[in-house]
Amino acid sequence: MEELTYSTNTNETEDEGLEDPFCNPNNPHQITFEDITSAAFKIKSGVVRTPCDRSQLSDMMGMDMFFKKDFLQYTGSFKERGARYALLMLDNDKKKLGVISASLGNHALALCYHGLKLDIPVTVVMPVVAPIMKISQCRKFNATVIVDGKDMGEAKKIALQLAKNKGYTYINGYDHPHIMAGQGTMGLEIVEQVPDIDAVVIPIGGGGLIAGVALAIKTLYPRVKIIGVESERCPSFSKALQAGKPVHVKIESTLSDGLAVPLVGFNAFETARSLIDKMVVVKEEWIAIAILRLIEYEKCVVEGAGAVGLAAVLAGHLDELKGKRVVLNLCGGNIDTTILGRCLERGLAADGRLVKVVVTVSDRPGGIAELCRLLASIGVSIKDILHERAWVSSDVFSVAVTAVCETRDAEHTEELRDLLTKNYKRVNFVDFPHVYSDMSKCD
Repeated sequence: MEELTYSTNTNETEDEGLEDPFCNPNNPHQITFEDITSAAFKIKSGVVRTPCDRSQLSDMMGMDMFFKKDFLQYTGSFKERGARYALLMLDNDKKKLGVISASLGNHALALCYHGLKLDIPVTVVMPVVAPIMKISQCRKFNATVIVDGKDMGEAKKIALQLAKNKGYTYINGYDHPHIMAGQGTMGLEIVEQVPDIDAVVIPIGGGGLIAGVALAIKTLYPRVKIIGVESERCPSFSKALQAGKPVHVKIESTLSDGLAVPLVGFNAFETARSLIDKMVVVKEEWIAIAILRLIEYEKCVVEGAGAVGLAAVLAGHLDELKGKRVVLNLCGGNIDTTILGRCLERGLAADGRLVKVVVTVSDRPGGIAELCRLLASIGVSIKDILHERAWVSSDVFSVAVTAVCETRDAEHTEELRDLLTKNYKRVNFVDFPHVYSDMSKCD
């Protein structure tokens, strides 16, 4: 790989004197195919060659789908590829001083783990919103973990200031050239594992993954379509393509928190912009359903960032690929258990299989019991139930019962609706932005 030079210009960090030395917005660095092959040789003994298996959802979705399961890396994400390569490429003096980075989780985990394996000191700055599980795991890898900053922007400023004061090497989690080259090794594995690919679907956050993978695949097989996917709540790469350069985007809370980058990498954007054939932006409900589908049909626990590719397929954004051979990248599996529970419930609700209904029933003895018997008669499971007397607008002998019910599918939900409206005068189904993902495809 060509020698990397330090920039004397600031990037997205506004504080004077704080700069990411390998990310110059005025002179972005494009990686080459040779950089990726070099990375593949150097990291092959230190990272997992993850499987790329045909999906059980293939026939249901009308595509020959394969899942590249990089969530099976030791720390649970593709980030290990770039982290290990970046550490290996340090000279001896920089290895002794150590490295630093800012991260919400996956990059920090990868850097800390491989720093431990390679005996290189690692410091990570994680914002206060970072998952506790990931913070604890980083500390188990004997890294110095600093929890500071309300968001990634503040955490990065702190990390850059420490790098300047202590002489650490700052390693950007998605825009450092060695990081991008390392991520590109996944593309080499994909084309070796799956012949005759028509398209590869890649999640986009900061852009490092799609830059590396797209370059690797397009160099070897230019006809393969490269499709990038983002959440509608963090469409930073889509906005960058529209503007012709990376631009700041307001980020909202999203299930795909690993993709929530307000400004894509300058190097990543310059490398990837001409290699992407299509961009897709997906709704949160489809991400939740994709997480649910992966657990139900593939027995894979994948975080939101790793599920956006399948979300795009389920939502019908990639119908032009029906009958084609498609690889989807399941890039990470580090989902907080609490968030996972919420995702599954949200997925069931969006799928029309978790329903909230308010029914006004008689307050006479047996009134609520009769409602429960009625629901049981058609196989509906009651997940939660409560009743309210004081705020009922009908007569004093009525009670409002709120029930959260689980059904088999959208058709079963309609059966429930018909049954309740037939037997009770006051029935209110609480609205949810149902997407009803055509369960007939998945049965």
